Amino acid sequence: MDLLEAMEGRKSIRAFREEPVPREVIEELLRYASRAPSALNLQPWEVVVVSGRRKEELSRRLLEAYRRRRIGCGPGMAVPLPIRFSRRISKMVDKMGPSVKAMGHSLDDFVNEGSCNFYGAPVALLLLMDEVFPKGRLVDLGIFLGYLLLAAHALGLGACPIGLITSYEDVIREALAIEGKRVIVGVALGYPDPESPINLVRTDREGLEEFATFLGA
Repeated sequence: MDLLEAMEGRKSIRAFREEPVPREVIEELLRYASRAPSALNLQPWEVVVVSGRRKEELSRRLLEAYRRRRIGCGPGMAVPLPIRFSRRISKMVDKMGPSVKAMGHSLDDFVNEGSCNFYGAPVALLLLMDEVFPKGRLVDLGIFLGYLLLAAHALGLGACPIGLITSYEDVIREALAIEGKRVIVGVALGYPDPESPINLVRTDREGLEEFATFLGA
């Protein structure tokens, strides 16, 4: 698979087979992701790979915290989103809604509880960054995440980035004994379940006129 094919074909996977992902496959994935560029070659990313009973325990704690605090997925804005952004969310909801309903879930429960459970994936990846780094270095983590998602697709894996869990960073720190690091994002990782309706969903992308401005000749 070439790079452009991976970019066109990749999508977020939210249902996984129970089949475990061999450690050597995860290591290969992380080696590819580590080729991502970073400022001054700092490579500020750190990855915690959680599976088996540790992953089950982490998911249990996150679900308990979510059910107590009810901090769910959302843009996290203090003011209403501009209409162009809220319209994109509505389009995604319209795409996902029928598949989620066919699975017997409400969309809110599927997304929020699914995020805390890493959508049942056998592997949870946690991307961390040392607290010594300023927010500007989040760019490097974002590039690393992009490389990781593309490499996962090329290796036949499914992945879904999960931001909700950062609202429960204290739970993650305690469960995994993490100190001096910021939890930036999680990733659900495993082999896609081809039978699940949710994995048939494919979201749209805006045309260039919606986000690109060309100046000069």
